[in-house]
Amino acid sequence: MLENDRQDPFEDRLGAALRDAGDGFEADRAALVTAGRARGRRALLRRRTAVVGGVAGVALAGVGGALVLPADDQAAPARSTAASAGTPNGEATAATAAFTGDDLLRELKGLLPGGTYGEESGRGSDHQLGPAAHLVYDDGAGAAAIGMGFARVEPGSAQARQLAACPDHNSTPYDDCTSDRLPDGSTLRLYQGYEYPDLRVDTKLWTADLVTAEGQHVSVSEWNSPAEKGAPVSRDEPPLSTERLRTLVTAGVWREVVDAIPKSPKPSRSTAPRTERPEVSGKSVGDTLAALLPGTLDVVAHGGQESEYAYVVVDDGRGRSLVQINVQYGMADVAGQLYADGETLPDGTRVATRQGPGEKAGSGVVMWTVDTLRPGPAGFRVVISAFNTGDQNKDATRDAPALSMEQLRKVALSGEWDRLR
Repeated sequence: MLENDRQDPFEDRLGAALRDAGDGFEADRAALVTAGRARGRRALLRRRTAVVGGVAGVALAGVGGALVLPADDQAAPARSTAASAGTPNGEATAATAAFTGDDLLRELKGLLPGGTYGEESGRGSDHQLGPAAHLVYDDGAGAAAIGMGFARVEPGSAQARQLAACPDHNSTPYDDCTSDRLPDGSTLRLYQGYEYPDLRVDTKLWTADLVTAEGQHVSVSEWNSPAEKGAPVSRDEPPLSTERLRTLVTAGVWREVVDAIPKSPKPSRSTAPRTERPEVSGKSVGDTLAALLPGTLDVVAHGGQESEYAYVVVDDGRGRSLVQINVQYGMADVAGQLYADGETLPDGTRVATRQGPGEKAGSGVVMWTVDTLRPGPAGFRVVISAFNTGDQNKDATRDAPALSMEQLRKVALSGEWDRLR
């Protein structure tokens, strides 16, 4: 088996911008992707995650209960073992079993119900992009793509919490999602949704995400198509039921795979501290937005993400209207792209406005946006959008958003946002 750099669904959903994160902020998808690449910290969600998605869910034997295979076990996959390395004080570190791409594919096939396989690819535990496995599986009811990915996350971090949380229905349409804490402290999210948040095709995406108390992350994704994108639907649903996904993602061997990923060296004391500003709290964003809304609007629903993004659903007596906002640092380097056709205020703030159709599945939906960038090296951006529906995945329920462009501009340019800088 040739290990390659094939992109896998786990990488699409994992990162600074998670699936929900991307889908949750639809105000300017292309600009956000560009900005994310420039900043080097977003892999946009779609996915937002699908916001989810997205972007893009996550049980096992006892914590730390790694399976040890005897060296002469002929049924065990052949794995290389890294030699013990000496520490500065002369002590030896324990050897770590490495997994090849073939190992991962063999283990995956052994955990699937009987069927046939095709289009296999795998990356070992020492690959620079991280271990992964992908194949096309057919149980007799139609070919379906199945992918797995593995990584470490910081226990208790925002990333770990994001992987355990179900996406917000207002930003990501899906059929079902559950998130449970297992007896060993792991969290398991099982998600049944769609590859495309705008539902332009019927490709379904079902996922399972396991995050252990030690920070091991195991992800399984499956589709009702032989490819994630660009292939016709081959069956009504993906082949593995929720219970089978649970069994697959919680198999003990996958923890070993994560443990075999080489750890990145800790930065030396001489390394310069990071200068990037911290992400803005999503709660702070939501609270500030609610306080700046006109008093004639009733807030009937609200939500958001852990950082940068929040939304409210308001009603002025003529129907519900979604208002969403994104607040983020580090956007100064793409100001020329985002605000080339906008205006520059006397204090140097850049402003761009847009009025156009919504970008999701709802029929007749319009989206009005005011996009602002404060002057200075921090690149502090505030973007607010309003819709003529309370859910942009559903049809329009009113002629225009509840906030006018002038009201959106007033909110985006408010000095209250400077308190979050």
